Amino acid sequence: MFNSLSEKLDSVLKKLKGKGVLKSQDIDVAMKEIRLALLEADVNFKVVKGFIERVRDKAVGNEVLESLTPGQQVVKIVHDELCVLLGSDNERIQLSPNPPTVLMMIGLHGSGKTTTAAKLARHYRAQGRRPLLVAADLQRPAAIDQLITLGKQIDVPVFFSREEKNPVVVCSNAVSEAKREARDLLILDTAGRLHIDDALMTELKEVKDTIRPRETLFVADAMTGQDAVNIAKAFSEKIGIDGIILTKMDGDARGGAALSIREVTGKPIKFIGMGEKIDMLEPFYPQRVASRILGMGDVLSFIEKAQQSFDEHEAESLKSKILGDGFTLDDLKEQLRKIRSMGPIENLLSMIPGVNKLKGVNVDEKQFVKIEAIISSMTKKERNNPQILNGSRKVRIATGSGTDVSEVNRLLKQYKDMKKMMKMFKGKKGLRLPNILPF
Repeated sequence: MFNSLSEKLDSVLKKLKGKGVLKSQDIDVAMKEIRLALLEADVNFKVVKGFIERVRDKAVGNEVLESLTPGQQVVKIVHDELCVLLGSDNERIQLSPNPPTVLMMIGLHGSGKTTTAAKLARHYRAQGRRPLLVAADLQRPAAIDQLITLGKQIDVPVFFSREEKNPVVVCSNAVSEAKREARDLLILDTAGRLHIDDALMTELKEVKDTIRPRETLFVADAMTGQDAVNIAKAFSEKIGIDGIILTKMDGDARGGAALSIREVTGKPIKFIGMGEKIDMLEPFYPQRVASRILGMGDVLSFIEKAQQSFDEHEAESLKSKILGDGFTLDDLKEQLRKIRSMGPIENLLSMIPGVNKLKGVNVDEKQFVKIEAIISSMTKKERNNPQILNGSRKVRIATGSGTDVSEVNRLLKQYKDMKKMMKMFKGKKGLRLPNILPF
């Protein structure tokens, strides 16, 4: 996410931070480079113009130029203005005090609307809500089946009708069903097209005017850049939207849509999709995203992800095993699985300050699969006592895991080194063990 833009901004700002004294000419050169970087990232040119003007006005003041750390001051200004551009604060979806809360998902075909509806249902179900998904896309033949499949994955019911051809009737019946079944959240997956047309807008307007949803959420594909922004603006003007969900953010190295859409539409980004898996939907925090763009990491999001994957009691149990020298290869395999459940490793590393600036740091997630395969090919006795592994046992394990003996030996060495590190923790009085071990 934002890799290309991050690298360019980091290069520009590094030059400023390296200077003990800054002149207005230095600021002008930096602003030209930042302007070019933003335009290459497909940020709307009007948005870029306003952003550069605001940063320059603040950066050329005496308070900055005459400070002891002028470069750092400029970085802070850029960070603050990026926050403003992205929306300053996290804006949550407003739930109705009188359930059911109705959320209407709109957008073009291919933006990920149906999957996002299911992700949103899963998000609120985890918070104790009782969502009901509504298959109101009667144009795309497979839309109903897709939503039913997704609903089964997350254990959320789907209201649909294969006979009714009027989405207004389907949605009205769904509201009645939600009240009967005490469902407090109704998520309408409406129709989309490959392009904006009058028929689509008329249909969506009828649904909205009849159902009166609490919020209308526009779902946009972040990878389409300025197209997403222009389409969002059209939907906002013709239908009216309350918020935006950007999908496929994990594949968007430029970031033009995220940096433009709030400024152009005046509507907040509420969630971002960070992958295809059903659990990869995150609330949008402008300050955290701005920090990631500038290579400052996003420790809060990392901690939140870790807390979702690591149970407190399990962490305490793991701590006891480490202190008692009882950490086995089975424990290692379980920890690796939990780390992988937090999302792509590359995304996790980008949340740690400074890691994205390290050269040559490449994470091959296939290695995690290999490690699990090697451990799974061992017997229970071997996993508990790896010191009994002789040559013939290693050959058997390598064959069973589809690897070679050198990879088995490498894993055993890493495990041995890890145990040594744990003994260091054990010997330090008053030193707290981390609840989450990053291996």
